[in-house]
Amino acid sequence: MSEIRAPRAAGSPAVDDLLRTLAPQVVGLLTRRHGDFAAAEDAVQEALLAAATQWPADGLPANPRGWLVQVASRRLVEQVRSEQARRRREELVAAQLPADRRTAPAADAGAAEQDDTLALFFLCCHPVLSPASAIALTLRSVGGLTTGEIARAFLVPEATMGQRISRAKQRIKTSGVPFRMPAAAEWPARLDAVLHVLYLIFNEGYAGSAGPELRRVELSREAIRLTRAVHALLPADPEVAGLLALMLLTEARGPARTEPDGELVPLAEQDRSRWDAAAIAEGIALITAALPRGPVGPYQVQAAIAAVHDEAPTAAETDWPQILALYGVLARISDNPLITLNRAVATGMVEGPAAGLALLAELPPALAGNHRLHAVRAHLHELAGDLPAAVAEYRAAAQRTASLPERHHLTLRAARLAARS
Repeated sequence: MSEIRAPRAAGSPAVDDLLRTLAPQVVGLLTRRHGDFAAAEDAVQEALLAAATQWPADGLPANPRGWLVQVASRRLVEQVRSEQARRRREELVAAQLPADRRTAPAADAGAAEQDDTLALFFLCCHPVLSPASAIALTLRSVGGLTTGEIARAFLVPEATMGQRISRAKQRIKTSGVPFRMPAAAEWPARLDAVLHVLYLIFNEGYAGSAGPELRRVELSREAIRLTRAVHALLPADPEVAGLLALMLLTEARGPARTEPDGELVPLAEQDRSRWDAAAIAEGIALITAALPRGPVGPYQVQAAIAAVHDEAPTAAETDWPQILALYGVLARISDNPLITLNRAVATGMVEGPAAGLALLAELPPALAGNHRLHAVRAHLHELAGDLPAAVAEYRAAAQRTASLPERHHLTLRAARLAARS
């Protein structure tokens, strides 16, 4: 089964971003209309390929979403007609498509008014799937991430992740799960997976794990949009509010993360006047209201940490003891290696770099090849004044990251330190 991923049209990043946003909406609409998630994915992939070829040359259609719906619908009908063993489904699909929709492309006015992305989210996060499989499938089908990107987020081999996604799609297909928004009573069984997927999509958008771009703004914006939709449905849920706050407080720093030439700028060196003050104010208001409601979950704690960073007028005035205390709370709630990496940085800032390095020594061997581990070690060695060790770790981190901007930044950092040592 092919991946739903908007093809990049050379010289047309705007088209690529638009296709990425529209793809899950069209998959959701066709799944609702025809009842076959896997077939809808295949049909939409063909429509995306057609759009990536035609739109940059001919210009955007008046209704891009309606255009994709029309082309994908025709592809779906063609797929059904080619399978004689599925004649009954062919008749059903043909009956559902009016004649004018089977001819020249035109705007699908009714379809364009309804966004099925959130319903598609909940289909992929159905309890028939294990949490890990649900998250992987949703990242692929809704988030538009490749199998390799998802594998890196979960720290597993790409082949393993590919098998997991294929099994999840087959499980959805054979289970007969209806495509609809779940009733309120069904939310608790799916909410954790939905929030985790939104979190991972945002992270991939804010700091792309691979490729030439540091940020994939269309992903982070879509994650924020969908999280707002979930928050509108569950305004009293403190973890939903915490996740939205975390995204806003983090995305607010986005404009300052790069120099005009694209060079990555670390948090401590950013021009804070370029941060989005409105997003920071909204995020702080959300987390301030959410924390007293309880129970406190990991997204709320991470949002509180982000708020401490964003409220500091300068890097030197950052309240690192408070951040370290919050990481201690986070480790008790939801400890994992990436949290330990961040806690080691905070420990180094409060208790000294030796204490931070000692905390890193507790990490499992499986993380040894992760570039973030080497980058944190480099930072702590640099704080300690051990420049040769810092240079070696920065170079090791650069060799292991698939993000070209990060690789360039780490290599440059190593070169600058080597010149001083």
